[in-house]
Amino acid sequence: MRRALVTVVILGALAVAGLWYGKNFAPCSPPMAALAGFGLKPAVACPAPAADEAEAPRVVAPPAVTVTAAKTREFVDRLFVSGTLVAREEVQVSARIDALSIVEIDAEDGDVVKAGQVLARIDSTQLNAMLVENDDATLRADAAIAQARDTIAQTEAQVTGAEDDYERARKLGSGIMSASTVEQRETAAKTARAFFAAAKNALSVAQADRNSRAAERLELLVRIGRTEVTAPVSGIVSRRSARVGQTVAFSGEPLFRIIKAGAIDLEAEVPEQSLARLVVGMPAKLRLPGVEGAVDGQIRLVNQEVDKASRTGKVRIALSDASHAHLGEFVSGEVEIARREGVGAPSTALRRDGDLARVLVVRDGRVEERRVSAGIVEGDEVEIRKGVAEGETLVARAAAFLRPGDVVRPMLATPNGS
Repeated sequence: MRRALVTVVILGALAVAGLWYGKNFAPCSPPMAALAGFGLKPAVACPAPAADEAEAPRVVAPPAVTVTAAKTREFVDRLFVSGTLVAREEVQVSARIDALSIVEIDAEDGDVVKAGQVLARIDSTQLNAMLVENDDATLRADAAIAQARDTIAQTEAQVTGAEDDYERARKLGSGIMSASTVEQRETAAKTARAFFAAAKNALSVAQADRNSRAAERLELLVRIGRTEVTAPVSGIVSRRSARVGQTVAFSGEPLFRIIKAGAIDLEAEVPEQSLARLVVGMPAKLRLPGVEGAVDGQIRLVNQEVDKASRTGKVRIALSDASHAHLGEFVSGEVEIARREGVGAPSTALRRDGDLARVLVVRDGRVEERRVSAGIVEGDEVEIRKGVAEGETLVARAAAFLRPGDVVRPMLATPNGS
């Protein structure tokens, strides 16, 4: 009895609340409908739902995808290189004289020198003294030559007189002159001829001595000239090893090293698969330590030999401006291999499968899949050499949930990539 009483009280309270709510707010609400189960009617009649509303289908909008337009732009294919700066041609300057000491240094590291410029001086005191001795010996040789010529003239006259006397005695015969007198005159003629021959020999010896002194003088002048160490070529002094007081030797260390014409190259090592792509004359941009901006360069030499251990080949890149370059510096840069116009696409638009590449193209609101041939990769864009034309709409990000034929709602990508 108690449970039934409680139930009646609750139902009565619900009925009163339902009547109040239906009259003031929603007569057709679920609480009013619940009153019908107890034989109660709402204060306001509820209209029946329209048939069209009950049966209207639900419309689903196609998914939105971010797209971008394929545009033609310039692509540059670059190869990264790095290596060490070396002299294109380094000339070693050594002493051409032996056992003498350096007394003066006239060039330092980094100096720009011209061909023939004095770099250092070697002590020539001893050689100058020898040159003075040579001058004295030359004077003696000249005096000997003059004396020999005078002797020749005297003996030549004696020969003439003796031969004339002998000839007269021989013609007069034994009837006028005695045989002993004829023999004496013959002997005197022979003696005069001997003295004449000796005088000519003395002249030859004096002339030979004079020639020897002249050759000795020439050698001394050459050696004295070599006491001035000069630059054989114009360029930049890369290293000075000469020191004041140092005794020079033919086989010693070079006194100076000169970069001919100041020409410096980057010697870079390139992987063998990239070596075949490089050609002499290709431009390059190099970054030198401590130098703002890039320095222009150009491939000067491509080595035809590949190292068996590292599988790399050497490439020489000439620097257009070596004023801030130093031998031995580590330098990196990029070689421009190709430059051409092409259709570009974001790298995120490509879906790669090994060597194959595909993109999704949106045409008339539907997705198409294209197989493309990718070319140069530059930054965030890829050159599409085949498969996409300029102006076509590409899905900016190759999404795995999109399939060919899907209907999509394209949303053009903003400049910031959103």
